[in-house]
Amino acid sequence: MRTASITTRLAGLGGAKWEVHASARAMVRSGRDVIQMTIGEPDAPVPDALIEAADRAMRAGRTAYSNGRGEASLCRALADRYSARRGRAFTPNNFICFPGTQTALFVVMAGVAEAGDEVLVGDPMYATYEGVIRSCGAEMVPVPLRVEAGFRMQASDIAARLTSRSRAILLTSPHNPTGAVLTRDDIAEIGALARQHDLWIIVDEVYEDLVFEGCEFASPLENVDLADRVIGVSSISKSHAAPGFRSGWCVASEAFCQALLPVAETMLFGNQPFIADMTELAVRDGSSVAPGMRRRFAARATRLADRLEAETALRVHRPDAGMFALIDVSATGLDGTAYAFDLLERGGVAVMPGASFGAALQNWVRVALTISDEEMEQAIVRLVNHAGLCGAV
Repeated sequence: MRTASITTRLAGLGGAKWEVHASARAMVRSGRDVIQMTIGEPDAPVPDALIEAADRAMRAGRTAYSNGRGEASLCRALADRYSARRGRAFTPNNFICFPGTQTALFVVMAGVAEAGDEVLVGDPMYATYEGVIRSCGAEMVPVPLRVEAGFRMQASDIAARLTSRSRAILLTSPHNPTGAVLTRDDIAEIGALARQHDLWIIVDEVYEDLVFEGCEFASPLENVDLADRVIGVSSISKSHAAPGFRSGWCVASEAFCQALLPVAETMLFGNQPFIADMTELAVRDGSSVAPGMRRRFAARATRLADRLEAETALRVHRPDAGMFALIDVSATGLDGTAYAFDLLERGGVAVMPGASFGAALQNWVRVALTISDEEMEQAIVRLVNHAGLCGAV
């Protein structure tokens, strides 16, 4: 039977990128000793208060249908949060609730781009971005994120790749996989370019609460002059260590949200009210687990970089936020993919090949900082020993 063209456009963009992760899981199941540093699973449990809130809501009968936009109380909580954090007024009509950032981004992309359009996105990028862009028929235009610019998107690099088909710029700040955080100057320059060429700015801010000490977070949503063209997506998955609850949202102008609402309703007509109640509590009270994660991830990144750079020829990009660090493995003579498989087999450590996140990381790997401190120490020893096997010392 013939399938729709979307299946061809997305071929190879799903689980294929996670082959090392799947191999590591299979090795663990067979009894092999493997330290897994592939995915960004928070290292803290879901706070008890959120579990209890969801339980109370279910027992109170909050299990019926909701509406397409999301529960009114959650939308009000989001409006209060964004008004306080972004320094300008938001209303409940600036939001649509979704089951996680991924679905929010999928629907938003369907609302701004289609066949024949181009969406510019930083390379490297989160592994699902290419699929989200191609799903609506648009073409992805990679914009290299240069290490000498701290992996921050630069307006000049965007401008060099603009065409008459350009429709949107997809930003991630804080960034996955690099941990880079856009500055206000970066955002102002990108915003001016977007106004000049009438482009949408879509920004994924899911790591907002995981910015390390000494780095300041800035958002395009702060800029009133960009209010009619900026769309933000986020969730409680990272900030509240609650990825399995699948609770996120998009924030944009009231006009855009109204136009997007039928698209969202076609995909999922109403999130679960009991999850909305839990999310409202999370949004209003903030995160009890984010401060600890920020400290632990920053300390582990520093420990990893200090040891590898002192004892091997490997080089680490030190993140400013998030759950990951990048290692330049070019000194081994292997590209990132070959290195990841060799490290898994001979070193007993699972990391993500940089190529899973874009061509710019061909000679890099991404490591998750979400393992315990004890596991991190063991992983560093194994990385050092493996570098010796590869002659990278």
